[in-house]
Amino acid sequence: MDNSTDNQKNNTPDLGDYAWLEVSLVCSGEIAEAISELFSRYAPDGVVLHSITSFDTADYEEVPTGDMRVVAYLANDENLEDTLYKLEESLFYMRQILPFDELEKAWVENQDWIAAWKQHYHPLPIGKNLMILPAWVDPSVAGERTPIIISPDMAFGTGTHPSTQLCMAALEKYGCQGKNVIDIGCGSGILAIQAVRQGAAAVLGVDNDPDAIPSCVRNAALNGMEEGRIIFEVGTHTDILAREDGLNQAPVVLANILSPILTQMLHTGLADIVSPDGIIIMGGILDTQAPELIDVAETKDLHHIETLQDGDWVVLVFKRS
Repeated sequence: MDNSTDNQKNNTPDLGDYAWLEVSLVCSGEIAEAISELFSRYAPDGVVLHSITSFDTADYEEVPTGDMRVVAYLANDENLEDTLYKLEESLFYMRQILPFDELEKAWVENQDWIAAWKQHYHPLPIGKNLMILPAWVDPSVAGERTPIIISPDMAFGTGTHPSTQLCMAALEKYGCQGKNVIDIGCGSGILAIQAVRQGAAAVLGVDNDPDAIPSCVRNAALNGMEEGRIIFEVGTHTDILAREDGLNQAPVVLANILSPILTQMLHTGLADIVSPDGIIIMGGILDTQAPELIDVAETKDLHHIETLQDGDWVVLVFKRS
């Protein structure tokens, strides 16, 4: 390895009154999740993924380019130099396998997290009638589109990863009016909130990360949804199957996770959560992973009915026989 990381370790500037070091890089959507996972090893307070957009002068709106920016904040403490060195070293080795931009750094004063992150988030139209809005933007910006208001916090972003966008477009297309909806891996709660906006009867969102649940509850409140309108709980698909309140199965199921995990979940009862003739929308899948996942799903009485794609990412829609 060259001396760049060694020089970085020995030449970290005096931060003075700065409390945080913002680290970020731009990469393709295909490797964004892998880089996010690497960042999370060194930034336990959270990593954010968000789409890089360009302005379409014809339609007068921001359009995703397919690239992603991964952002995290490192605390200015006695471990900063060592943490930054290890992060740079890990990125160097990953870059030998997959190309991506160099790490960018910026010093951030001790301030409100939203103020620090506002520069990264902008209104983003999704599908035909939806718009993701950061919490600080006036909802009237959405115009005729249905606003989905999301606030960034230290563990979750604004839901603008291509996979999330595709899931939102699929849910908009297939609808959930008057139906129960289950969102597995609910993250920021964005899909569950969309389901309510589209007239779902009851919505259950589960995530295996306990920190996700407060984020979901806050975002639901930002969208004017009273407490309990969506049930958010820590759990997995197996916990859902054990429920006795009627929400152990639904005609619309959402699972925006990662393909290897989805495959494993299919072998342990994921398909049983989908009501007969119901649909499941699966996200977090690279196009190269889709054929294997489809094969496994078909063995579980899930019939593949559509693929939505954005760059290297796909969302698969299945109907239960």
